[in-house]
Amino acid sequence: MKVAIIMGSQSDLPVMQEAIDVLHQLGIATQVDIVSAHRTPEKLVEFSTSAHKNGINVIIAGAGGAAHLPGMVASMSPLPVIGVPVKSSNSIDGWDSVLSILQMPGGVPVATVALNGAKNAGILAAQIIGASNPEVLQKIIDYKQSLKEAVLKASSELKNKY
Repeated sequence: MKVAIIMGSQSDLPVMQEAIDVLHQLGIATQVDIVSAHRTPEKLVEFSTSAHKNGINVIIAGAGGAAHLPGMVASMSPLPVIGVPVKSSNSIDGWDSVLSILQMPGGVPVATVALNGAKNAGILAAQIIGASNPEVLQKIIDYKQSLKEAVLKASSELKNKY
C-alpha cells in the first residue's frame, strides 16, 4: 500500500508535509514528487497513466493558483485522486485553487479537502485504503479514538480549571 503525494511546485511542500506526516504516522508508505501540470506536462502524463502500475493506491495532488494538477491527474488515472487546494503566493485568497479543484466535470471526480487541508487528505487516503485493508482500518479506528480522548482530556482539564 502506497500513497503518491504530488504537488505543483516546491513551495507547496510545507502544506503537503501534513499529509506525508499523517500517512507515516499511520504506517502507510508515500511517494513524494513535484509534478507541474503547466511546466512539466509530459511528466504529468507519464505519472498519471502509470501510477496504478507502480504500486500506488491513492493519489493526493496539491496545487495553488489555477490548480489544474488534481483534475488533470484524475482525467488520466483510474486511481482515486484527492485534491488539496493550496493558498499560494499567486492565489486569490485560495478561492481560485478551491474552485479549480472542486468544480470538476461529471465523470472526472476529484475528492477535494479544505484549503491547505493536506492532513485531511492524508487521513482520507488512509480511510480509502482501510476500506479493504483491516490493518490500516484498525489504525484509523485507533487514530479517531485518540482524537476523542484528546478532546475529553481537554474538556476535563478546562472544567477543573474553571
